[in-house]
Parts: sequence; structure tokens; C-alpha cells
Amino acid sequence: SNHLTLQILAFLSVYITCVVYIKYVSLCLAGVAVHSGGVKYADSAGGFSYEDSGKLLSVTSNRFIHWSTSGDTVQFVEQSLDTNLLNNAVRLRIPNCLLLPGGVCIQETFNNVIILIVTSQSVHRLVLPHPSHMYRSDLVTELQMQSIFTDIGKLNLNEPAHSYVLPFAQGTQTSAPSTSAAWISHQGEALFALASPSGAITVVTLPAHDQDGTVSILELKQSSMMQRLAGWMPTAIRGDQSISDLAISLAVHQLEDDTFIFALCQDHKLRMWSLKHQMCLLVTDMLDYMPAGRGEVKASPAQAHKLRLFFSSSIGLCLAIYLAVPKRSQFCVLQLVASENNRYSLDHISTLFSTQETLVDFVLTATDIWAVWLDNDNQTVAKYISFEHNTTGTWNQVFVQPSPEEEVHVGEDQDPREIYLDVLFSPLRFTASAIIKALQIYKRGTERYSDLSWEELKKEVTVTVENELQGSVTEYEFCQEDYRLLQVEFWSKFYACCLQYQDVLSTPLALHISPATAMVCILKKGFVSFLLPCFAIDHLYLSSDDYLISEEETPIAEDSEMSHDILQLVQCLRMVNESLPEDMAYDMEKALEDLLSPEKVSEKVLEGLLASDNGNVIQDIANKLQDINNPIVAINMLLRELDLETDAETDSRHSGQPLRVRISLSQLYGSSVAASLIGQAVCQTAMTRTLLCRDLLILQQLYLRIGNNVSSAQLLQLQQDFIPRCSNLLCTYHLLKQMSLTLSSSVPLDILNADLQHLSVLELSDSTTPTSRRSVLNPQTVVELFYQNVARKAIMSQIFSQQDVEGNQTMLHWPQMISSVLTLFCHWPSNPSFLFPECLMVNCQYAQLQECVRLVGPWCQVNVGSYRFVLGHCYLASGEGQKALQCFQEAAAEVDKEEFLMKLTGSDEEAATATTPRLLYYNKVLRLLEDIGLPELVVNLATLAISEAVNDERCQAALWTRIFKHHLDLGHNSQAYEALMQNPDSSRQLDCLRQLVVVLCERAQLRDLVQFSFVNLHDEVVSIIESRARAVDLMTHNYYELLYAFHINRHNYRKAGTVMFEYGMRLGREVRTLRGLQKQVNCYLAALSCLRLVHPDYAWIVQPSSGAAYERPGTSPKRNYDGEFAADPVSQQIDILELKDLEKEYVLARSRLTLAQQEPPSAAIAGGANSQEMVALLVQTGLFDTALTLCQTFNLSLTPVFEGLTFKCIKLQCKGDRDQTEVWNWLAANQLPTVITTKESSATDEAWRLLAHYLEKYPSQNAQYHCCVINKLLSHGVPVPDWLINGHKEVDAAALLRLYLNYDQLESAAELVLEYVDALLGKGHQYFGIERPFSATASLVWLPYTSIDQLLRNLSESQINEKNLKDKLAEYHRLVDQSSRHRLMAR
Repeated sequence: SNHLTLQILAFLSVYITCVVYIKYVSLCLAGVAVHSGGVKYADSAGGFSYEDSGKLLSVTSNRFIHWSTSGDTVQFVEQSLDTNLLNNAVRLRIPNCLLLPGGVCIQETFNNVIILIVTSQSVHRLVLPHPSHMYRSDLVTELQMQSIFTDIGKLNLNEPAHSYVLPFAQGTQTSAPSTSAAWISHQGEALFALASPSGAITVVTLPAHDQDGTVSILELKQSSMMQRLAGWMPTAIRGDQSISDLAISLAVHQLEDDTFIFALCQDHKLRMWSLKHQMCLLVTDMLDYMPAGRGEVKASPAQAHKLRLFFSSSIGLCLAIYLAVPKRSQFCVLQLVASENNRYSLDHISTLFSTQETLVDFVLTATDIWAVWLDNDNQTVAKYISFEHNTTGTWNQVFVQPSPEEEVHVGEDQDPREIYLDVLFSPLRFTASAIIKALQIYKRGTERYSDLSWEELKKEVTVTVENELQGSVTEYEFCQEDYRLLQVEFWSKFYACCLQYQDVLSTPLALHISPATAMVCILKKGFVSFLLPCFAIDHLYLSSDDYLISEEETPIAEDSEMSHDILQLVQCLRMVNESLPEDMAYDMEKALEDLLSPEKVSEKVLEGLLASDNGNVIQDIANKLQDINNPIVAINMLLRELDLETDAETDSRHSGQPLRVRISLSQLYGSSVAASLIGQAVCQTAMTRTLLCRDLLILQQLYLRIGNNVSSAQLLQLQQDFIPRCSNLLCTYHLLKQMSLTLSSSVPLDILNADLQHLSVLELSDSTTPTSRRSVLNPQTVVELFYQNVARKAIMSQIFSQQDVEGNQTMLHWPQMISSVLTLFCHWPSNPSFLFPECLMVNCQYAQLQECVRLVGPWCQVNVGSYRFVLGHCYLASGEGQKALQCFQEAAAEVDKEEFLMKLTGSDEEAATATTPRLLYYNKVLRLLEDIGLPELVVNLATLAISEAVNDERCQAALWTRIFKHHLDLGHNSQAYEALMQNPDSSRQLDCLRQLVVVLCERAQLRDLVQFSFVNLHDEVVSIIESRARAVDLMTHNYYELLYAFHINRHNYRKAGTVMFEYGMRLGREVRTLRGLQKQVNCYLAALSCLRLVHPDYAWIVQPSSGAAYERPGTSPKRNYDGEFAADPVSQQIDILELKDLEKEYVLARSRLTLAQQEPPSAAIAGGANSQEMVALLVQTGLFDTALTLCQTFNLSLTPVFEGLTFKCIKLQCKGDRDQTEVWNWLAANQLPTVITTKESSATDEAWRLLAHYLEKYPSQNAQYHCCVINKLLSHGVPVPDWLINGHKEVDAAALLRLYLNYDQLESAAELVLEYVDALLGKGHQYFGIERPFSATASLVWLPYTSIDQLLRNLSESQINEKNLKDKLAEYHRLVDQSSRHRLMAR
């Protein structure tokens, strides 16, 4: 449904700047004369298109070479519309050798591209590889390719095969040739035809480049047909030639066995020479074809006549001769006709007249003549005409892109610098070359700026102009207005400099038409202008009034009557355009920019026109409207032509084509040159149609105002249908224009990669990776970016989808192809596929995308939700999260209606289980927000999404989990707890609960965790904390303490005690350090405190299982060495611990801590010691108080304590008073008895005092402890202190006697017996604990006879005097006998 009718009668010009990296080559020839002055040649240019440039499957498709000459320099540039060519420009300089007009010729052979160059003193041949032989395969898949000029620097251009110095041109400059032609013969020879100033034509022949041979020179002249090998002779000497024979234009045509050289001479005659026969076969006086004034013309020699040839197998050889006659210039088209006997004649086909004065160049094709002129204002004029079927002689116009305006208007409220920079660096205004040259002149330097980017060049210009301004200021203070005027002055000066160089670079040099593709180019000094076909509607609007008046039909209309109406309507539009003042035009433009209603603004503009209609222009328009028979139909036709809506695009994957075709289509028109060309064409089309829609809108308002010639029903249709349609079209084309003028931003690679990573979350599978294929000094618009990355592939697929490309050998006809591309490309503003905004988003062009969304907002009714989504993404990129969230919410309403949003949700993994597309959409956006790192927005959007998932528990659970996670990350503990409690999925709830516990513990926010109520989750919380407590390191995490606080807060003291007791047990087992022991003591103390708060009947706990392994939920089953599952452990007996048991454990832990504090290295040993082992360790360390307490707690004997202390006393007594610091340390750790202050006391004394204190404090049955102490002393041979003996005598003298006997202390034993007997008899009885001495009335007494007998025996054996002892015993026995008798008698 393409309504854009193609009108090939008009063409539109766009330009491509040749900003390339140029390779410089200099060729210095030996034997070349140095000339200081003389003849000079005008700059020239030309082009060459490859023979297969029109074939889609060729390596050389859409590929051509153009060149320009200036003085002794020629520059070659190879361009391709399909791929970017590397090293594609070379500038060759041949000092002292000036390039001749027509002095460059390029021809291709099977293997090579051969360039022939003719200068004033030399000829050259460059042999370069043909593109079809440069690459390994016909299938070229790279985005960039090497040009044929890549290796030109490797050629030795001084070799005879490449260069030849003309021997006959070494005289004065007057002997230099005037023009030339060059060609390659069928045998591969290089031939050069040079027009001698004497009138002859000299032909220089170089042998084929791959063959040996000599250079031959022959001269073609009328007086002699002999070959001349010498130089030229001046005419005056020879006397056989007239200067009127001088050829001013040469052309060559090759036959199979001969070559014709056509020479258009100063005498207005055309001569045809046969190279084979070296004779002139035809002479024709061109003045014969002039209708009048031949005499005047013949009198003056021709200077600017031009000759062009065209040959085809169907029509033969045609010649076009331009006769440059003041005010009567004309083109003559002739056809060469051969007869018998090598007789030739010229048939006249057509004579075409031109009113233009200065012809630059023209080209003859099979049907047309194309020409380029310079008008009186030095502006380029291009036209073409059919020389066969043109009855009126009317030239078809080419609408050349206008030059930048000479003055820039700066408003009073505008910054001059910003305005000038916008104009200078806006696309379609100035080339980078012009700005660089102006910058170099302005800075008066020779710096080169080719390596600068477009933005860097802009900064350089800004700095340069501002520095110049600052340097000119002599006063320190300026008023604002004076400074503003100074700014305008300096910026306008720089602008004028740019304008001057832009005009120079815009000078046309030649015209080039590709025979294969019919592509027309105007070659200019600084760039190349491409001519594109102009659509019928644009052609009518741009055409002159004379054309509109003279035309009777138009391709838009089907019949002559409708054609008349449309032509009249377009004339009215032109009148509106011409009558519209600049301020009103600006108001309309500003209204579109400010998103005001075009209908209302156009109504105000019309009122303004009516109010200021001094010249009755509006009345003339109204009168003109009366001539339209059916205005409504005519307006409808125009609107249909302007309409951009089309069918949906086809699949862009070329699925039905072979691989070779798909690769070629993927590259077709894919170079940066083609993208720039398409972008400019879109821009110019949009500019034209914006003005057309504006004028049509005003005209329709005028129709509503006057109402003539229109019925009321038609007025209603105009008001309700046509005007809104026209308003929308105006906004659409304004958007298209703005986007094609908006430059893309260069995004730093790190930002680009980060944004692409965020976008990958959206899984837009069709989105392409952004690529940059633009040189640094060629700015790229966003439209070009879109064309290169996205649109081109879809367009090519649509164009070639129904064609058998490989079978038909599709020819790339430029006018048809480019018009199809433009037609399809301009549809994106109203296309439901949403490719353009998506492309901008993928390429991180956020500012440009925001502007696009702003402009489409008021009028675009498609993809409303998609535009809101991409705007939200722009806000995310700029850090405006709340605005982004609002946009995402607004886009949600259109999720199931728009293609882009459906694609956004369609690839989600949850698509099969989700209930609504909106939930899928929310899920994608949530993932995007999470990836960017915006938890607050995730929470807000997830909360909104929950309302959509009322009946979907699975989605609700996922959303509540998201909310919980991000609240927790943000530190919103209460909100995270609320989200956890709302989660309907128990497994997700448990996961969240586990995460809450762990995170709050890591953050040490335990108060929140303890105070949460955890309704119905109390046991789960306890289980989680317990499993965490048993799984992590005890010293770095405090889960046991948390669990203790959790139970205490809920007054569950028994469980709190259990937790702390388990904590203490594990500490004793796993952390045997001083800090671990301290924690263990505190744990047991806390456990005791908890149980003391419980009723005595319930003051017990179950002892935690021993060992390091605890059963935890989710643990994997254990295996044995064979890999089999291990058998479940046999359940062990449950032990109940009461308060007294905990007290024992506490005392033991406390003793361990005391030991570790006194002796830190012993902490590791003490941690695992039982009570008995601890007593030994404590005694060894000197902690006797602690040891005694431990013994009493566990009902252990105190004997080890007394023995240990006794041993320390023995060591002290033996060692003396040396180095007693350690002794005092352990003495200080025990509770000593009252301090003696009357005399100085040693450590030994204090140790004995401590022992005496313990014996007194801890009495024992039968003086057990006294006995063990004395036993220890005697065993070490240490004298027993008197106080100890006296104490033992008082308790158990018999035991003391046995000790003496055991250690052979016979004398002491004998003395003890004597004292004991005396005590029994009443002497010192109180020292032996005897209350009443022996008597008849006293209680019974006894003696240890066994021990005494043993003593007596030992005494007798040891020869110690035993008489006293026996006497004492005899006396005792006597008294016993006496007493016994008295008692018996008393009975």
C-alpha cells in the first residue's frame, strides 16, 4: 500500500563529504623541465564505475572511483555504498607536471584496474589489483574491506612500465598539450592522445604492463599521414598547420580492429581520426547545426565546446557536442553511420538549447543528456533532458541542496555562541573540511585537525573564537549588551570564513553517471553530490510556477480533470508559502517544537495573514481556489500521497534465499556513505513535506473560513477528517525532520557495556549489538544509526522477498532502489513494530530518545505504552528513578496490545505458568530495576504488582519474597518482617526467615530479631537459630546468645538455660582458650540463673547430646568408606540435669578458668580435664583454695591437696629464699590466714602457715590429713614441725607412732611413747587429747602395744638404750595392776 508515487522527472541532490584518511604519494621524475609560468589548466574531476557495480552478487556492487585534479596533484577516492573501504584515498603529486583536462582515465581488465594519467610533460600507468581478485572468496562477510589503493605505496612509479616522460613536451610551456584522452587497447597497451598546440594529435603508446616493448609515438595531422618519432615543431617553422585546428575536446571509441579519435577543434569542426590508418575519416562543421548567427560564431575561435560519446550495442555510437555560444548555447546529438569503403557520416538526432551560460560538464546516456552549470550567482544548476522524446525542449529540474544562509539571525534572548555553533555543526549545513580550513585560517596556523572527532572539533572552534574575542578586549568591564555585540561580531566573522570555504568546496567540477546503476553524481571540489529521484508530491511542491502552469498532467492523478485540480491546489500551496512572513513561519515551527496544537496555531496564522493582507494575496488564493472543481477529492489525494502508513514489515531474516544472496543482502547499502546518503534524503524529504503540510493546513483553514465551492457536508469532512489528518502528518514529518537532524552521541565503552548488560535482562532477542562504522569527522545522526543497525536489513528483506535474486541476476537500478528504500524507511514513526525507539534505547541514545518520545506524545496513537516504557528507561539512565517508575506503571496497561511490549514479555521463562502478561511485564521490569540496583523502586513496583496477582499464589509468593529481600537490603527490618509474614508459600517463607535471621545477626541488629513476634513461626525461628548456632564458629557468631535472648524475652527460662548450657558444653569442647573458658563460665552461670527462676519441680534440663555432630534440617545423608549409607545411630539414653548438676559443672568450669588465668598455657589441657584431673592440675599450679572447693563439690578426698601443699613446703624449705616471686604468686592466689605484722615472714613460713590453716580448717577423722602430711614429710626426710607433731599427738598419737616406726624414727617413737605413757599417768595429758588421766575412777585407757612391741624389738636390734622405755612401761603396768585391783574391790 505504497502511496508515494515516484516521479523520475525530478531529482533531489544530497552530498557526501569525502572525509577520509588520505595516503600521500609523490612521484619525482628525472628529466622533467621546471617551468615558472605559462599555461595553466582548470581543476577537473571524473568518475569510474565498475562493470558489475549493478549486480547484487558482485564484489564490486555499488562501487565506484572518483578523482579530482588540481595543478600537479590528482586525488583518487574509491567509494562503496555496500561496505566501508579502508585505505580508499590516495593523493598523487607529480611535481612540475600539470594534469591535463581529460588526463585521467580508469579502465578495468579481468585481473586489474588500470589508471592512466596524462600531464603536461609525462604519461603514467598505475596497475592495481581488481577487487574480484583481492579477496579469497566471493562471499565477503566483513563490514569493512580493503580498497584497491591499499598497496599503492608499494608500486615503484618511476619504472618504465608506470611512467614515461614526453620528449616532445620539454620545450617551452607553449608546447604543452591543451587536452588529452587515454585508453587501454584490446591488446593491453596504454594509449594517450594529446592535442598539440600546433593542431596535430600525438598518440603515445606504452606496451602492455606485463610485456616487454618500446614506447611508440605517432602524430596525426592533415598534411602528412606519416608516423613521427621526433618532437613537435612549432607551427611557424612547419608552415603547414593553422592554429584553428587545435583540438579543444577529445574523445575515443574503440572498434575490434581500429580506434576512432574524435577531436572538436577551435574552428568549430569535428574531426574523426582512424588510429589504424592514421588518417582523418570525417570532418563535420558543427556550425551547420546552428539555426542562426553562424557568421558571428565562425569569426571567433571556439574555447569551451565539449564533446561526449555514448555507445551501446542497440543504438550504436552517439556523439553529443556542446557548442558554447553566448546566449545561444546548444547541444547537438549525432549518430555515427558507417557505409561501404570505410565511409562514415553523422546523422542528426536532436538539437537542444540551453539558456545557461557556464557549462561545467555534461554526460550523454542512451536517452538523456545530463548537465551541470554555474549560474550568474555562482550557484550549481543541474538539469537533464531526453534528446529523443522531448517535443517542448523543456529541461527537467534537479533540486540542488541550497547553500547555508549568509547571515544567522540571533534573537535578543539567545546566546550568540550557542546559535552559531548549532548552525555550524548541524547536519546538511557545513562540511568538516570547510570548518577545518576556516579554523586554520582563523588561527593563522598550519595545524591539521583530521584526527579530531566532531565534538572535539566543535570544542576547538569554540575555544579558538572565544580566545580571539578575549584577545581583542582592552577594557576590563563591559555591559552585557556590548559583550553580546562583540560575540556576534567575532562569531559572524568565523561564520563568514566557513561560508567562503563551503562555497569553494561546493564548486562543481564534473558529472558522473554509472552506466550499470544509473546513479548520477556531481563531483565537487570538497565532496560528492548524489542525485536521488524526487517523489511526485515533492516535485510538484518544489517546482516553479511556470512548470505548474505549463503542466497538464501529474502522476498523482488518474485523469486530466483531477490533474488540473491538483496542479491548481499545489499552486495555491505555493502562494501560501510565498505569502507567509518569516515570523509566522517561525511561530508554526515553534508551535510544533512546543507541542502546541497545529490546528489552532494554523488558525491564528491565517488570522494574521488576513489581517495583514495588504497585497490581497489571500484574496488571490481564494480566487485561485475557485478554479478547483473538486477541492475535497484533490486534498484527499494529496493527503493520501503524504500518508506514511504501510503494511507491517516482513520478516527480516531472508529465510527463503540462498546463503550467498542473504550475505549480499545483509551488506547492500550498508556502508556509512549509504547511511549518510539515506539520512540526508530523509531529512530533505521531511523538510519539504513539513512545509507542504503546514501550507496545506493553512489552506484548509482558509477553506473553512470562506466556504466557497464546498458543501456543508464537505466542510464537516474537512474539519473532522482532513484537518486532523493533515495536523498529524505535519507532526509526523516534523518528528522525522528533527530526528534526521539530531546527532547521535558517542557513548564511552564502559558505559555502553554496562547499559547493554542492563538491557540484556529484558531479553530483546531481535535487538542488535550497536556498531560504529563512521569516521571521526563525519557526524552520524540517529536516523543514520537506525538505518545502519536495524532498518536496512528489514527494508532489503521486504524489497527482495518476492524475487529470485540468484536466478534473475538482479540489477541494482539506483533510482528505483533508493526510492524503494526511502519509501519504506520513512514509515517508522507510525509503524507498530517500534524499531526506531528500540534502536535508540539499545544504542544508549537516551537524550535523543527522550526528545523523540516528547515529540510523538501529543499525536501518536500507536505504541503509547511502548513509548512510556522506553521513556522510563531513559529516566533510569539519567538517575530519575521515580519518574521511571511512573512510566513503567503507565506502560503496563498496554502490555497485551503492543508488539514491543509483547516481545518484552514473551521470552520469559515463566510464560507457561504466569496468569497474565502484565505479571510477566512486571517481572521483567523488576529484574531490570534489580540489575541497575534500585531496591526502593523494586519494592514500590512489586507492591503494585501484588494487586495484579490476587489469584496467583505462586506469583504473590515471588513478589513478597522480592519485597522482603530488598527491604532487608535497605535495612527496613520491620517492613521485611511484614513481607515475610505475608508470604503465602511456606517454603519461601522459611527461606526468607532464615535469611532474616542470618542478616540481622551479621548486622548485630539482634534487638529487632528478638522483639519480632513470629506468629506461628516460633519453632521455625528457634530451629533456624539452633541450626545456625551448631553450624558456625562459636567465637565469631553469637547465635546461642541470640537464642538465649529470644527465650528470655518470651520468659521461657528452661529453654534459655538449656541453650546456654549447650553453648558452655561446646565451648569447653571446641574452644579451649582463656576466652573460651571465660565464655563457658558465663554460660553456666546464666544457665544456673535461668533454672533458679523456674519452680523447683521444673528446675531441670535435658543434657544436650555429646559430640560435634548435630542433626540439622536439610543435611545430606552420611556414607561410610564403601560409599554406602551409614546406619542410623542408636538412640542414646536421655540424661536429666538438675540444678545441683549444673552447679557442679559451673564449679568445674570456674576452676578451669582460674587455672587458665593463673597459668595461660594450661588452658588447652584444663579445657578437657575432669574433676580429679583438675584437682591435680590446680595443686600443681598452687591453686589450693580452688582445688579444695572442687574436691568438696565433687566429694573428693582432700588428701591430694594436702600432699601437694606439703610437697611445695618441702621444696621451699630445701631451696631457701632464692627466687621466690613465683611462690608468692601462687600463695597470693590462695586465701591466707591472718597476716603477721610483728615480724618479717618468708614465703616458706607463709606456705607452712597455709598448710597449718588448711589442717585446722578441714578436720578429718583420725587426723587423716595430719597423717598424710607427716607421711609426706617423713618420706622426704624432712623434720616434722613441732606444731604438726603436737597437733597429731592430740588427735591420734598411735598413728603418729606407726609413722615413726614406718620411717625408722626409733628415738622419736621412743620419746613419743614415753610422753604418751606420762600423759596417761597424768603428766601432760592435755597435750594428747586425754581429758582425765589414768586412775581407778577414770575412764579406761589403752596403749598401742603392738606398735610398742615393734618399737622395743627395733630398739633392741639397733642397740639403742631401751632401759628408760622399759622402766616407764613397767611403772605403767604396775599402776594399771594396782588400779585394776582397786576397781575390782570396789565392785
